[in-house]
Amino acid sequence: MPLDSSTYSLAGLRVDGRRWNELRRIHGECSTQSASDGSSYFELGNTKVICTVNGPREGRRAGARDQSNAANIECEINVAGFSGVDRKRRGRTDKRIQEMCHTISSAFTGTVFTHLFPHSTITIVLHVLSQDGSLLAACLNATTLAIIDAGIPMRDYVAACTTGSTASYAANDGEADPLLDLNGLEEQELPFLTLGTSGGDDKVNVLIMETRVQMARLEAMISVGLDGCRQIRSILDGIVRAHGKKVLASKVS
Repeated sequence: MPLDSSTYSLAGLRVDGRRWNELRRIHGECSTQSASDGSSYFELGNTKVICTVNGPREGRRAGARDQSNAANIECEINVAGFSGVDRKRRGRTDKRIQEMCHTISSAFTGTVFTHLFPHSTITIVLHVLSQDGSLLAACLNATTLAIIDAGIPMRDYVAACTTGSTASYAANDGEADPLLDLNGLEEQELPFLTLGTSGGDDKVNVLIMETRVQMARLEAMISVGLDGCRQIRSILDGIVRAHGKKVLASKVS
């Protein structure tokens, strides 16, 4: 079903009632799975993800052949068959899943202090419970919370979001406006990208072009995405601080 673009021009609101620069409801928790070293639960709108982190642990290739001087970060994503409207179960060999795993591993390899844990492995496992857009961004944010919960040192939060354009790739009318945090329906109809930052000062360490987009619109999309990442970083920081206060309160009592 085509997206009704008149919603944007007439009311200034999107199909779910948000303005162009508004995030969906975000909810997150730490230490949700006791069987892992670190865990989290993260909601970005109706996209819901559970993340567990184990490690650092001795690498699988330990011995004389293991010459690595830093921890290896492995990622696995399990998508529940009921998570999307198509009721399709995606396995590990799915190309989209493999690309997301590689992106997540690369993002945190450059953020986690892997050099402190030579000859070891950090394993990230993500379980997708519900999909409604911004799946990669939700996975990155959930992983940030789980790694912090595991006590693994890192340079800064990795905060991610999606940003899109209201015009198609072929349109040349110059009237396109950027949108922040796309839902599932918007992702089906509009060009978009996933952006992730860490280290402060808008340092981009994830930039994935999910669809084709004109270069003339790219600057505005990235600018909106950077602002969204700043908002999400603040929310992630609030989740971590709230969890820390809860842990301290339980120890005092």
